[in-house]
Amino acid sequence: MHDDRQLIEERLQRALRERIRPAVYGAAVPLDIKVWHAPGEPVAPAEALAATYEPAEIGLPWGAPWGTAWFHFSGQVPAEWAGSEIEAVIDLGFSGGPGFSAEGLVHTTKGVPLKGLHPRQTYAPLSILGPDGTAAAAGDSIEFYVEAAANPEVLGDAGGFSPTSIGDKPEPGGKPIYQLTRADLAVFNAEVWDLILDLEALNSLQQELSLQEPRRREILRALSRSLDALDYEDVAKTATDARAQLTDVLSRPAHASAHQVSAVGHAHIDSAWLWPLRETRRKVARTVSNVATLAEEYPELIFAFSQAQQHAWVKENYPEVWERLKKAVAEGTIVPVGGMWVESDTNLPGGEALARQFVHGKRFFLDEYGIDTQEVWLPDSFGYTAALPQLVKLSGSKWFLTQKISWNKENKFPHHTFWWEGLDGSRVFTHFPPIDTYNSDLSGRELARAQRNFQENGAATRSLAPFGYGDGGGGPTREFIATARRVANLESSPRVTIESPTDFFSAAEEEYAEHAPVWSGELYLEIHRATYTSQAKTKQGNRHSEHLLREAELWSAAAVVAGKLDSYPYAELDRIWKAVLLNQFHDILPGSSISWVHREAEATYAKLGAELEAIIGKAQQALAGSGDAQIVFNGAPHGRNGIAGLGAGVAVGEGKSVTVENGVLDNGVIRVTIDERGLITSLYDVEAAREVIAPGAVGNLLQLHVDTPNQWDAWDVDSFYKNNVRDVTEVDSVDFSSVDGVATVVVKRSFNRSTVTQTLRLRPGAKRVDIETEMDWHESEKFLKASYPVDVHADRSASETQFGHIFRPTHQNTSWDAAKFEIAAHRWVHVGEPGYGVAVVNDSTYGHDINRTARPDGGTTTTIRTSLIRAPRYPDPQTDQGVHIVNHALVVGAGIPEAISEGYRINLPERVVTGADGVDPLVTIDNPNIVVEALKLADDESGDVIVRLYESTGGRSRATITPTFATTAVTEVDLLERHLADRALETGVALDLRPFQILTLRFKRS
Repeated sequence: MHDDRQLIEERLQRALRERIRPAVYGAAVPLDIKVWHAPGEPVAPAEALAATYEPAEIGLPWGAPWGTAWFHFSGQVPAEWAGSEIEAVIDLGFSGGPGFSAEGLVHTTKGVPLKGLHPRQTYAPLSILGPDGTAAAAGDSIEFYVEAAANPEVLGDAGGFSPTSIGDKPEPGGKPIYQLTRADLAVFNAEVWDLILDLEALNSLQQELSLQEPRRREILRALSRSLDALDYEDVAKTATDARAQLTDVLSRPAHASAHQVSAVGHAHIDSAWLWPLRETRRKVARTVSNVATLAEEYPELIFAFSQAQQHAWVKENYPEVWERLKKAVAEGTIVPVGGMWVESDTNLPGGEALARQFVHGKRFFLDEYGIDTQEVWLPDSFGYTAALPQLVKLSGSKWFLTQKISWNKENKFPHHTFWWEGLDGSRVFTHFPPIDTYNSDLSGRELARAQRNFQENGAATRSLAPFGYGDGGGGPTREFIATARRVANLESSPRVTIESPTDFFSAAEEEYAEHAPVWSGELYLEIHRATYTSQAKTKQGNRHSEHLLREAELWSAAAVVAGKLDSYPYAELDRIWKAVLLNQFHDILPGSSISWVHREAEATYAKLGAELEAIIGKAQQALAGSGDAQIVFNGAPHGRNGIAGLGAGVAVGEGKSVTVENGVLDNGVIRVTIDERGLITSLYDVEAAREVIAPGAVGNLLQLHVDTPNQWDAWDVDSFYKNNVRDVTEVDSVDFSSVDGVATVVVKRSFNRSTVTQTLRLRPGAKRVDIETEMDWHESEKFLKASYPVDVHADRSASETQFGHIFRPTHQNTSWDAAKFEIAAHRWVHVGEPGYGVAVVNDSTYGHDINRTARPDGGTTTTIRTSLIRAPRYPDPQTDQGVHIVNHALVVGAGIPEAISEGYRINLPERVVTGADGVDPLVTIDNPNIVVEALKLADDESGDVIVRLYESTGGRSRATITPTFATTAVTEVDLLERHLADRALETGVALDLRPFQILTLRFKRS
């Protein structure tokens, strides 16, 4: 037989494009149109419906970028259409994909939301267009409104990474970017629609089969016969005959050994990204309305809906949609998943913040729906911390899902279903959908890839496929569900069943848990490494907010327990925590959103910071009382200057005075030499009699790189950035002085269009050099780092992560090692050799690179570089332009314990309050390796004291925790403060913690 495959495929594509798809709608009558252009930000439906509308017609330009127009549509259903399936067809001028273009929400004449509109959902069925959303019939009048959002396509050109100012919050008076294209009542030809889905399902399947496979040829022949049976002059009339030619190939069942796909309806809705938070609120309402309406027609639909924040937005802003959502959850159609407040980044949030993601997320689902979610749902975050498995278990969940690791550039991850082992040894059953997307269309192409790609083939048989339009929302369509029906049991395809994530995980775990492989440690994503640095002020706002929240809870609890404060600020702290958690979403905190999002985040952090400072100040003043003494409050978990950790008192001096002479700063503990360029040429550890700076090298060297990643500007830094580097050694001035007994060097530099002022400080008794860096940054596509080359032979570096630290190689033995050329750390990084180590601590940065080189003298130089700032052009061309101040410190002779304590200290500076009394810590622990991460009053407002602590060094630690307040009982609780076990209480509580174990204790007050 001759090979006519290409001929048939091309014939099919043209027939679909020019003949069949246009025939889905038959007879049509235009709707009457009126419009009201909303000024400024979106308004409530009641205000919009009360506005004055003007007559409009097809072709009307509408919607400046980010603007809103309200359309009023009305008409009469022709009586002669009785018995036909009828829909309103609205095209707002859709140009891009769902979620990235104009969007609409259909409302009743009373302003009740009914159904979303987007480029793949342009219809509203007659069943919802009657009075108040009821069904209409032939001969009836209909009337409805559409709130149309003019969301611009920030994705840009074909490459998608061109700089654009469209992501800024708009000024009034912009030009319309959309044009109303269609507004009709039309007869829906269901048989034509079904024919399209038959043809597409079979064509997509056959294209994935080998050319030698008989099944492919059989499908091709059937497709050809179907087109032969079709009369292009009357597609609607002959669609049934055309479908009949496909019955045989569509009815053959799947092979007995076919892979099993659990299809889950989904709409990945980024809480902000190429749109602001306020638009996401509307996206959620549109998507939920779509799902609720779709489920009425397709009862088998199950929709996984993550992010408690998005559920809360529906409750707060759309009461009618909220009622539909609650009903769908109760019926099992919409399934809350994830158990987190948002789908957060997991590399950058602090330990307590990541715990609170689970606390607030799971508690919302419990309080509102009575559902204790079991799966953690993070399909699109940019790598996954090794702390997660323990937090998942402590939240009361047991499964984890992501898809993002399929994006790895250098190494294919070896598993799709496995046990993921975290820092402390906790394991969570984990799945990566081999379909390699969280926005599947269930096409033959994607299903075949899932079956072929599944790493566990031969040992396990099932995988999960989230289907529906996502990123910008939208969710499943009727086409997707109809496709799922066609491929449910189809020869040469996996079997497909629409079911919940719980059903999938339960079956997968039962089948494979005993034999599943184990992956230990972080799930490092080999792409998007620049998200550790982009949008510095967003990251700084997050870090500072986390530590302010720690202090607000700590000192408020202490003041209430001491009887010096009447009430604990439960409501204020709950609201502030949720605002901070929202901004940890995986396109906000990583710095990968439009300008509008980040400017709004900065304003939010400033407002929250002021509120938290007021809460802290009120509690500390209450504790200190009235007097003239300088009371120093130490919110860090370790003591300093004679002040106990978590306590307050009068400070005592640390060590001898500091001298400054001939460029040498000396406090008797370390001696620092600064040259005429303002660089550290020597850092001598007096006690160890050891030079720290590597021979021939200089410390605190600023290095400027050209930074032009191949794609994903704000997200990516590609390894070739290291090929183009400039050492910034030019200096405007170097000034030495002593300020309040602290040796100080101020170094000013200018380069390109930017200036950097660094203030180096050496304090009495300190084994660290503090470096404050103020950058007035005006570069484009540049990457600035600070280099610290130390004379230490380190095979690996340690980086703080949530509730512990992880080790990464400093060499590149394997492709897995080489891929980690940029790494994330929280408050500190550490390198060491037996007997000696060095740490770099920081107050607001995350990105680092650490590597080593061999010297001619036979020694090894290990270089720590901190990533200070970038200047990507997309999606925010003004990223990080302006003034930034960050703090680092180089700590010498440091082991891991010193790195930990210094990391807390730089992030929790001492606070001085004029008063009379010191403050004893609410609890004391007789082993510094066990660290208190949070101390607060219980969320249930019982007045119980909650202490969350962890083993910080990676070893087994024993201790006694002793409360300094009257208590009658202590229990071990989970993250949601639910009872796990009773604990013995004598004078204190005995602790025996495994490496990196997190423990939360609840003390009942007398």
